[in-house]
Amino acid sequence: MVDGLVRRLRSMVAGNGAAKLTPKQLEEWRRQLAECAEAKGGEVSARTRAAALAQTYLELEDDGRHAFLRLISLEFGPAPARVAAAHEAYQRAVGTERQWDAETGLRAALRSARIRILTQFNAIPQGVKFLVDLRADLLRYLDEDHELAPLDRELGSRLGAWFDVGFLELQRITWSSPALLLEKLIEYEAVHEIRSWADLKNRLDSDRRLYAFFHPRMPMEPLIFVEVALTDHLAGSVQALLDEHAPVFDSRRADTAIFYSISNTQAGLRGVSFGNFLLKRVIDDLQRDFPKLRHFATLSPLPGFSTWAGKNPQALAEVGLELDVVQLAAGEWTTQPAATVRKVNAALAQLAARYLTLAKASRGDGRLPLDPVARFHLGNGARLERVNPLGDASAKGLKQAFGVMVNYLYEVGDLEHNVEMFAGEGTIATSAAVRRLARQ
Repeated sequence: MVDGLVRRLRSMVAGNGAAKLTPKQLEEWRRQLAECAEAKGGEVSARTRAAALAQTYLELEDDGRHAFLRLISLEFGPAPARVAAAHEAYQRAVGTERQWDAETGLRAALRSARIRILTQFNAIPQGVKFLVDLRADLLRYLDEDHELAPLDRELGSRLGAWFDVGFLELQRITWSSPALLLEKLIEYEAVHEIRSWADLKNRLDSDRRLYAFFHPRMPMEPLIFVEVALTDHLAGSVQALLDEHAPVFDSRRADTAIFYSISNTQAGLRGVSFGNFLLKRVIDDLQRDFPKLRHFATLSPLPGFSTWAGKNPQALAEVGLELDVVQLAAGEWTTQPAATVRKVNAALAQLAARYLTLAKASRGDGRLPLDPVARFHLGNGARLERVNPLGDASAKGLKQAFGVMVNYLYEVGDLEHNVEMFAGEGTIATSAAVRRLARQ
């Protein structure tokens, strides 16, 4: 088995001169990983060894990193013979006073060397960030290499525990925050690109708020952040919110908070959910600072809308659209006479309402909405409040959803009930206006 693994690893990196592996290199990795798992020489030596291994990994090119992760995944799982013996001992001990000791022994046997290696990496300086980035690599390789799944399951489980929301810190980011952190916001913004420092400053003005979750071991790396506009209305256009030349709104008059961008920043934390906790914490913080706030809503994209429409051309015809998805995404119709634009927008509003309320994801029990942003907000207890044609008239907005955006309303008193109905029965909380659109 080991010889076969070596052959597979060598074949993976053959032809890549910078990362080309030799049997000697593979054996050296294997030895170092084994010593790391055993904490040979004591904890200090083990951490020094882990730091050296981490540096080795960072210096590898992509194929070399893939090979390194395969080595951990395939050779450092639980020992089958030890698990079998521990399980047999547990079965014999069930119902006796030795049962709990046998259970402890079985748990110890099931704890793989992979877990011990990951724990050693976690203990080194910048170790948490190293593991998050390592999993980002792992997820890229996993689509084509399913033998990495055991390592991903164990690493994902550890990160889920280490990034429990109880360990995270909510911080407000302002224009006075460190420049390094502000640069990270520009880099990580995933919904509406930050085009310049002036654009960023506008998003941090007195009528705006920006909050982020941080892990104590990654103090300058926001894990997720939300951008908020303080207004006196339910905003329907993101271009209006992002207009750098618009007058600054007097936040003392605000009765509505609009969450217009939520960005997850760490690809390696996929599957670790803390966005719902972020919004609830932000609402609490805003209510404390602005007692007049009564309404909390999003201005959200529909990232799967155009793809769904392309797969369901009959749906366009049913709402009276004479343009196909290519023409809708190109956006030339937005320059036509006002009556034409109104007609297209009315049809798109109907189509979007049907998409959000009727299109279901194929995974699971088929009750969850197809749109990922809808699943997120509805799962948090929000209500599907309003469809906004040409809410995002940018090239990205037209390509993604023909310019349509949607408001999800967070009515604090209704959140728990909406969550229960959505989780239990798949019921989507919708406003009367959206229900009418979906029925037309």
